[in-house]
Amino acid sequence: MSEPRTTSPTLDLGKDPGGTRPEPAGSGRLWSPRRVPAGIVAVLLAAGAGLLLYDIAAVRAHRSAMHWRRALARQLATRPLDDTWVLTGAGVAAALGLWLVALALTPGLRGLLPMRRPHPDVRAALHRDAAALFLRDRAMDISGVRAVRVRMRRKKAGVRAVSHFRDLDDVRADLDTTLTATARDLGLTRPPAVSVRVTRPGRKG
Repeated sequence: MSEPRTTSPTLDLGKDPGGTRPEPAGSGRLWSPRRVPAGIVAVLLAAGAGLLLYDIAAVRAHRSAMHWRRALARQLATRPLDDTWVLTGAGVAAALGLWLVALALTPGLRGLLPMRRPHPDVRAALHRDAAALFLRDRAMDISGVRAVRVRMRRKKAGVRAVSHFRDLDDVRADLDTTLTATARDLGLTRPPAVSVRVTRPGRKG
């Protein structure tokens, strides 16, 4: 009788159980769908195109053009290019065009901080307020801290703390160490740099 063979466990080098695998590409900011601006532009373009096509079809059917189109053509033919209304209309059109280009080229969603992607098919983000609240709770655990205010940005977290006892340098050092580690533990793609400022409470009266 042959003895049963035993197999030793093998380690899959393609997976990192510790979660230290390099994050996949494309972990930048989340893009806003821009539904409201896109919907407004689509409705306006559809309405304008429909009205213009209706007027053109009416002219082709040997009917008179709409009054607004005749008036607009007359105004454009008689007003010079340096007229105030012409310059104002051109400025408004250029501003709207630049606004739409900016919406198309910028991701938006500035209130969401992208998180690391342990899997290429999964994307997640953390809201700034939630990250600031987490840092504030950790700061309140430091001995000597009476009050904390955190202002969270994309690349920096500004922390202003009030200490009613202990040396300010010691409190600042503890806050800097704790909050720097906490910022790394948030799991963000780019952990924010922590700036700490500690003061004494103001005197009443």
